[in-house]
Amino acid sequence: MYKEYFGLQELPFSIAPDPRYLYMSEQHREALAHLIYGFNGDGGFVLLTGEVGAGKTTVCRCLLEQIPENIDIAFILNPKLSVQELLATICDEFRIKYPADNVSVKVYVDLINTYLLDAHSRGRQAVLLIDEAQNLDPDILEQLRLLTNLETNQQKLLQIILIGQPELRDKLSKPELLQLSQRVTARYHLGSLSKKEVGNYVKHRLSVAGLRYPLFPDSAVKELYRQSRGVPRIINVICDRALLGAYVQKKDKVKKSILKKAAAEVFGGARHSFPLKKARTWSLVILAVIAVGAVFAASYYKQIRVIETDTFVEIPDVESMEEESLQEESLIEEPLKEEPYFATPVKESIDELPQMTYAVQWPDDQPLTKSRGMAFQSLYSQWNLTYGPEKNPDACAYAQTKGLQCYQKSGSVASLILFNRPAVLRLFNIHGLNFYVTITAVKGDSAILVVGKESVRISLEDVESQWGGDYTLLWKTPHYYKGSIEPGKRNLLIPWLDRQLAFVQNRKRKIRANIRYDEELVSHVKKFQRAEGLLPDGIIGPQTLMRLNTALGTKIPTLKGEKSNSNDKKDS
Repeated sequence: MYKEYFGLQELPFSIAPDPRYLYMSEQHREALAHLIYGFNGDGGFVLLTGEVGAGKTTVCRCLLEQIPENIDIAFILNPKLSVQELLATICDEFRIKYPADNVSVKVYVDLINTYLLDAHSRGRQAVLLIDEAQNLDPDILEQLRLLTNLETNQQKLLQIILIGQPELRDKLSKPELLQLSQRVTARYHLGSLSKKEVGNYVKHRLSVAGLRYPLFPDSAVKELYRQSRGVPRIINVICDRALLGAYVQKKDKVKKSILKKAAAEVFGGARHSFPLKKARTWSLVILAVIAVGAVFAASYYKQIRVIETDTFVEIPDVESMEEESLQEESLIEEPLKEEPYFATPVKESIDELPQMTYAVQWPDDQPLTKSRGMAFQSLYSQWNLTYGPEKNPDACAYAQTKGLQCYQKSGSVASLILFNRPAVLRLFNIHGLNFYVTITAVKGDSAILVVGKESVRISLEDVESQWGGDYTLLWKTPHYYKGSIEPGKRNLLIPWLDRQLAFVQNRKRKIRANIRYDEELVSHVKKFQRAEGLLPDGIIGPQTLMRLNTALGTKIPTLKGEKSNSNDKKDS
């Protein structure tokens, strides 16, 4: 109902785990990085835990969208199964055929092991991903551990990712599961959002749904944080109900009063967020009652129930009032500590850059329609090249004349940082109009953007609040590169790749008799990918070649300002 009223393209606060709506807070970026690290490892277990509604499943689905095609995924959503049922489900997910009347655990295990060996021989990697893993019984967890026993000299053949609530950590800490716990190569606990992140989370979801103007004022965001305690799923439910309330009342914004009413309806009247003054008043009342008669006070134990219009309102005791006071005081954000920033190759001193406290603003003295051309001018200047948008309106076609290629992708700040190249970003302003900027450097939680003709420093969090995820970067392509190369293929690029990789890895290179991408070179590529924090799939694609160019010390701009090696390779 309210979708058309507010001009939304879709409902922004669905609780379905849609990766497009994933707001990458600092915690979510770290969680995703831990999962990627798990993929890059040699096998075993990866653990992601978090409170109910913290965004674990959404992070996982975001991960699944980024993995290459040579990985086979078995995704189990309901792990409340017996050992036989779990093994049968794994076979179903990997499309392993088994006798219909089979009840033998050994038959299932043998079939899975045969499949894993065959997948490894074909250059494929098997990953088992289990959601709601806190429901797994100890005997099933032990069976999963046994499945990871199959391994080669270099790696285990099955990677298992467990996603669950905090009790999963407690379960794995028990003595009987010590062997499994020791095989966890990466683990991360996903907490709730801060007050500032709650505001950016709401704006991010509204922008993805097509809204380009503020809908929740600061007072409503503050109340939303108090009611939801920063849990994304609760935020979604309250915001959805609040938008419906604003629609019914024919309001153009969600006021604080509307949001409080929506929260009360969501919680069914069982939860109220008391103002601080009211809380202190009630604490004095309870202290007076205790002073008059301990017996009378004890009969009420730790709470008093007061009837207000047929609704029971819970009044906390003195201790909970003190906690409420602390929570009220904690809403005040501490100022961020300033850190030194290093940008490459930004010409100005970072300390002299103007501060932008909240959002990127396009300069009033520059036409918005010229932002794209100006952004690509800034991008090319990072490569010490001159670009004229009037003479060359197709910036990517122009790149090919300079031995470069455009790489266009939609993702998160984390994925952009992994490519480690300056890029053109498409942002939107408060009126919903698009404009383009260039990100030229990243240090810690901040970035340097070129907006029009000015360089500004801004937090990555603020970048994401105005960014839909689209970016375009330039990268240097080697001769003969026509696209990604998979193991076993023949390609003229192979001799060049072998030479450069041998130089980076400081190893001797054998004389190559053909241009086939053979198993020996595949192993060297995987070793390089693993060392660079990439998925070791053996596929020679843009990301692997970008990291190789950086490792070779070729004269290219990077976001992180990495130092170049003086031993540039002439044929790179």
